[in-house]
Amino acid sequence: MKFNKIYFGIWIFIFALFAFWQFNDPDPEIWVSIYGVAIIFCLLGVRGIFPKIPLTILAIGCILGAIYYWQGDVGGWISEEVEQHNLSMKTQSMEESRETFGLLIILFAMLPAIWKAWKK
Repeated sequence: MKFNKIYFGIWIFIFALFAFWQFNDPDPEIWVSIYGVAIIFCLLGVRGIFPKIPLTILAIGCILGAIYYWQGDVGGWISEEVEQHNLSMKTQSMEESRETFGLLIILFAMLPAIWKAWKK
């Protein structure tokens, strides 16, 4: 139970930062909401509540969203990010690559919750 509080507590903080940073995004209402949902599931995780069906829907949504936003040239995106030396978005492909990895981060963070939900 202590693992849940620490693990999901850290992710609450991280997702809150991610949501905050989305306010200057071209579509903040979508991404603040997505990170808000991740925060809600983390709050449930802190309390030891792991709803199987909603977590499964979240995982499938993250996978499908990541596939939808996937840019074939991840290496090119990373080199573009390194070259510009700041986090401002310069191209649409940079934005979509970041969105892909945001969804994959949510999926990764929720893996222990999904595991516990299906283990019951």
